[in-house]
Amino acid sequence: MIEYFHKSLSDKELFRTFVPEIDYGGGDNSPLVCCNNPNMILKDTINQIVENYLIESDYYLVDVKLSQDNRISVEIDSFEGVSIDFCAELNKHIEAQFDREVEDFELEVSSAGLTEPFKVIKQYEKNIDNEVEVLTKTGKKFAGILAEVHETEFVLEIEKTEKPEGSKRKVTVIESLTFNYEEIKHTKYIIRFK
Repeated sequence: MIEYFHKSLSDKELFRTFVPEIDYGGGDNSPLVCCNNPNMILKDTINQIVENYLIESDYYLVDVKLSQDNRISVEIDSFEGVSIDFCAELNKHIEAQFDREVEDFELEVSSAGLTEPFKVIKQYEKNIDNEVEVLTKTGKKFAGILAEVHETEFVLEIEKTEKPEGSKRKVTVIESLTFNYEEIKHTKYIIRFK
C-alpha cells in the first residue's frame, strides 16, 4: 500500500488515505504522487500565515519557497524598504504557528533581492520611475524607465536616437513600449553607479 497524506488548512488535522499500489514500474513512471513525510509543511499554509501577518503593515509577500526537507524561504518587500527587525518579528511569528516537536524546519525571512527578477505586481509599482531591464520570452532585451503599471501590463519608456529626415544630427526620442506580464521572462531593477 502507498500512503497519501493531505494536511487540511482549515483544521490542520492530518488525514491518511490508503491507495492500492499500482504496478507501473514505480519511480518516475508511477502515476501516483506520494509524500513520505506526513509532517511536511505546506506552502499554502506559509502563504496564509504570512499574508495574515502582513495585512496590517506596509509590507507585502513576494515569494515563499519550500523544499522537500522543510527549508522555508520567505521574501517580503515594502515601498519603504525592509527592516531587519521586521524580518525577525515575522520569523518569530511563523515559528510560533508550528510545533517544533512535530514539524522540523529551517526558516529564513528576508527582503526580496535588489537585483532579483520581479515576482509580483507590487514590485513593479514600487519601481515606477526607476530604470529596469526587461527580457521577453522571445529573447529581446530592453532597458528603460518603468512609466506605468497596470493589472495585466506595464509601460516602459526607452530612449532611442533617430536621425529625422532632412536633419544632419541624430536626436534622442522617448518611445513607450507596452508589455503584457505573460510575454515577459523577467524584469529587473538596474543599479547604476555614478
